Amino acid sequence: MQTLLAQGKSLSAVCRDLNLEMGTVRRFARAASLDELLFKATHRVTKLDPFKAYLIDRWNDGQTDAAALFRELLEQGYHGGKLTIRRFLHQFRGHDHVPRPGPRPIKPRHATRWIMTKPDRLSDADRSQLRQIRDRCPELDRTTEYVRAFAVMMTERQGHRLEHWLTTIEGDNLAAMRSLAIGMRRDQDAITNGLTLPHSSGAVEGAVTRVKTIKRAMYGRANLDLLRKRILAKK
Repeated sequence: MQTLLAQGKSLSAVCRDLNLEMGTVRRFARAASLDELLFKATHRVTKLDPFKAYLIDRWNDGQTDAAALFRELLEQGYHGGKLTIRRFLHQFRGHDHVPRPGPRPIKPRHATRWIMTKPDRLSDADRSQLRQIRDRCPELDRTTEYVRAFAVMMTERQGHRLEHWLTTIEGDNLAAMRSLAIGMRRDQDAITNGLTLPHSSGAVEGAVTRVKTIKRAMYGRANLDLLRKRILAKK
């Protein structure tokens, strides 16, 4: 995949050549190394995470039967499968004592919410955790600044700052943000107007949503004439 990309082929062309989904190609294209891909694959947040410390304690107590531990976790609210527990315990085979895991990793959706929330509306605890992960990850720290700068442009109608915002991102080495900037360049005039003018397509989008709701309520069993009458009757 990297060889094809180095030859100048687009992501879409690589998808066709290798018969892969766009998401898979994009993930491999953005990865700086194999270790990065392996880390992401083995450090995903799972349903078992809240119970790992308990499993390690029970293992150290001498309980190594996955089926029995599965039944214990069910009583504590676990909703995952038995195979997940068996796989987790497999790494401890041959060890009588296993150290307890470190702090639970922050879930991506929580970090996203902290970044997307106005800073003065974050609780002290959330603000502290966001500060910690920003200090540990310079890329995330810069991404947070870009997101918040765009939020200011959007809420305060500062469309004149868009050009500088895009230029700054294009000079950075954040692949995802640069890809976003490339897409925004194609509709820059429209985006600038949206960030500047008080007008919006909200009314039109609302009308479209209303029509779709009426259409779906008919479950596809009626013709266009009835749909038209229902739309007019709802005004």
